[in-house]
Amino acid sequence: MTGTFLSDLDVHLLREGTHLRAWEKLGAHPMERDGVRGTQFAVWAPNAREVSVIGDFNGWRHGAFWLSPTGDSGIWQGFIPGVEIGAPYKYSLLSNVSGERHEKADPFAFAAEIRPRTASKVWSLDRHAWGDDAWMSSRGAAQRIDRPISIYEVHLGSWRRAPEDGRWLSYREIAPQLAEYASAMGFTHVELLPMMEHPFDGSWGYQTVGYFAPTSRFGTPEDFMFLVDTLHQHGLGVILDWVPAHFPNDPHGLGEFDGTALYEHADPRRGRHPDWGTLIFNYGRVEVANFLIANALYWLECYHADGLRVDAVASMLYLDYSRAAGDWLPNRFGGRENLEAIAFLKRLNEVVYAAHPDIVMYAEESTAWPMVSRPTHSGGLGFGYKWDLGWMHDTLDYLRRDPIHRPWHHNRLTFRGLYAHTENYVLPLSHDEVVHGKGSLLAKMPGDAWQQFANLRLLYGHQLAQPGKKLLFMGDEIAQGREWNHDQSLDWHQLGIDLHRGIQRWVRDLNTLYRGEPALHERDADEAGFEWVDCGDAASSIVSLLRRGHRDGEAVLLIFNFTPVPRWGYRIGVPWGGYWKEILNSDASLYGGSGQGNLGGREADAVPMHGRSHSIEIALPPLACVAFRGRIAG
Repeated sequence: MTGTFLSDLDVHLLREGTHLRAWEKLGAHPMERDGVRGTQFAVWAPNAREVSVIGDFNGWRHGAFWLSPTGDSGIWQGFIPGVEIGAPYKYSLLSNVSGERHEKADPFAFAAEIRPRTASKVWSLDRHAWGDDAWMSSRGAAQRIDRPISIYEVHLGSWRRAPEDGRWLSYREIAPQLAEYASAMGFTHVELLPMMEHPFDGSWGYQTVGYFAPTSRFGTPEDFMFLVDTLHQHGLGVILDWVPAHFPNDPHGLGEFDGTALYEHADPRRGRHPDWGTLIFNYGRVEVANFLIANALYWLECYHADGLRVDAVASMLYLDYSRAAGDWLPNRFGGRENLEAIAFLKRLNEVVYAAHPDIVMYAEESTAWPMVSRPTHSGGLGFGYKWDLGWMHDTLDYLRRDPIHRPWHHNRLTFRGLYAHTENYVLPLSHDEVVHGKGSLLAKMPGDAWQQFANLRLLYGHQLAQPGKKLLFMGDEIAQGREWNHDQSLDWHQLGIDLHRGIQRWVRDLNTLYRGEPALHERDADEAGFEWVDCGDAASSIVSLLRRGHRDGEAVLLIFNFTPVPRWGYRIGVPWGGYWKEILNSDASLYGGSGQGNLGGREADAVPMHGRSHSIEIALPPLACVAFRGRIAG
């Protein structure tokens, strides 16, 4: 093995942590050199005494193919003739510190063997002909803050399986099915739980080992490109769940990569997560921060992802996250904030948005950390959106209560009004709410079967009404009765039952209305786009609100009855006279409701109510939400 691949500039940028396309130089790259086909390998292992490449091509024999050090950069590289695409390999590293030998998968590998095998595979990224030019050229407009974003969260291995034997569907098999279904249901985006290679099915991808390799469970890298391409051609954005907060300590992974804590902190008070038993990245090490930022760019550029949902941001921000006193180390000022992680997140968002201003970065951040979705130049973390987990917890806490107790918990519905515009929010009903013994969303709802389904329709209607983008986990749109199981397909057979089919229609129609009604999405980030009409009727467990878009003289009025008692002649204040058309009613019979409604709409009376000049008198069905559109005539 001879020859160098990295230029002096490459080495310089890698050492200072600014080589944003590091995947083009590190890892395994099939190529021809001096008329000979083979693969160039390069790996960062600064504390290794020697490094060799092992694989089928040399009987997995250490020392058959040595890599050479590149100066004092800590990078080892070399060319192996005859090694072609598909060849499995690992690095054999002898530690200069411990004297022990480690066999490691390639941190920059583009592909990996399917578990339980753990080797990397030589691969190329130029074997798919993309057909999504129309989507890529227009996605910036589709993802603006004033556009509707309704996300369908999917675990690919359990969305749908082969009916004959329960096997996984491949990327290519699932692509048209998922694209057609999500599009027909009115979603704008599909968010995929982590698709990066991971050894343990039960981690759902959140314990990533192969950061640059789409999981081999469902096919090859170009097969995954085909999936993304197909979703794009159906007008669906693709958000990838991404995990820079921690990684597992599997022997072939990043942990103690060269016999030292290279990617992680050596001190377990900084380097080990107490809840998950995983290792925490050392964000203060420039090579590690560069690894992660380049990885984010890699998925956006090489796989055309339209955004990344950054997992477990709260665990990154706080040094004492889930730790008892004495089990964590304060920062240099004595505080609990992880200054290195904060700097990393800010730089991540600055770099990503500078390179691709038409994508979106989403933060799963569960605390009251300020300005998560505000620009870094004004002191924020720079994300595009933050998940509103407070809304999720409050709303589910309220709805799981028997309606007789709801009047004493009315503030669960209204508290969000105090902070709804402090961030750009996504309202998530995610996978986390239907696992670990929590049951399904349907099972959380109180009452008999009819009331459970009615409450579920209320939940989804309430999500529609609130300012913020929407997210729903797969199976929730068909009111799956059991808790999600990653080893099984969704219970699609339940769509043979009217009540389940009614929920599916309801979700589809909510998405249709949300996308088509500017008042429900245009001013999500503007306080003038939302106002309570009456949020104080706790005794009746009723709330009403107005949503407005950019067009003056147009609004949508939404009223929610959280009791099983119908309210006849219920009067609601409206801002002007004229006809208010009923555009939504969760109690309609096609959704499984009792069929009570307002015969298409109501004419406003010049009767002041709720501080407004006019009002309408409506029929408010039990456990239902109704919506009316009003326009000033002329």
